[in-house]
Amino acid sequence: MYYFDKRLQYPVKVEKPDPIFARQLQQAIGGVEGEIRVCLQYFFQAWGARGPAKYRDVLLNTATEEISHIEMLATAVALNLEDAPVTTQETTMQANPVVGAVMNGGERPRHVIEGMLHRHILSTGLSAFPANCDGVPFDCSHIYASGNLAADMYCNVAAESTGRTLAVRLYNSTSDPGMQDMLSYLIARDTMHQQQWLAVIEEMGADAALPIPNSFDRSKEATEFSYMFMGTERDAASIQPGRYCEGPSIDGQGEFSFRAGFEPLGQEPVLGPARPDSGAQVEQMKEPPVTNALT
Repeated sequence: MYYFDKRLQYPVKVEKPDPIFARQLQQAIGGVEGEIRVCLQYFFQAWGARGPAKYRDVLLNTATEEISHIEMLATAVALNLEDAPVTTQETTMQANPVVGAVMNGGERPRHVIEGMLHRHILSTGLSAFPANCDGVPFDCSHIYASGNLAADMYCNVAAESTGRTLAVRLYNSTSDPGMQDMLSYLIARDTMHQQQWLAVIEEMGADAALPIPNSFDRSKEATEFSYMFMGTERDAASIQPGRYCEGPSIDGQGEFSFRAGFEPLGQEPVLGPARPDSGAQVEQMKEPPVTNALT
């Protein structure tokens, strides 16, 4: 069960409305790096969480916070659309560059390269909607909830990292003090969320967390390949050594190795002939040469 407060989690103010920046903000709402993504990701991870209850609780608390971020960004979109024209008759395209931007991406300041979203006029009545900056609806394809706590934490770090990258880019795209203040807050929360998910991984312990899942019987794993960096470049001398191919493995259970010019261990695959009812050509229905058959 959830409760709401009419007040925003953090102040949202726009001094100079910018309908094109409103379009950019849509990415932080419904883009793959956006707040809807992390909100639903944390909720579904929490609703399926097994094990220590405190990790379910931290997921639920953070998921609920992300609802507040969606609310803030939706408010920011609406405020940036306050002065947007809703018809081309309001003024001529020559007199108002915003109208030109609506119609064909006309001249705008250098930091703006695209026009405003037509759906902000035609579908939403100058307000936000659950889609990205191109108007593509959010489809949940980037929500990861595996049921494995460690795997989910790493997914969450990646989500917060890309989200913070987006927020920084948005900050650099606006000169509005109110928008920069709001984005500064969201950037700070992304910092915290990155840290808290890494802290959960740390608390689980390196030996406990890796490899994922750590419940698999490793006697059934082809461990001779578990810590081998395979150099598939033909020019092996051009490959530079690094931490990923020498020294102890990160999980402390092996030693990294490097095999240059890795040669294939398998055979050349040869499929059987096409079936008569498969719609293939007659020539495809002939038996392949016996000399190339799989053994």
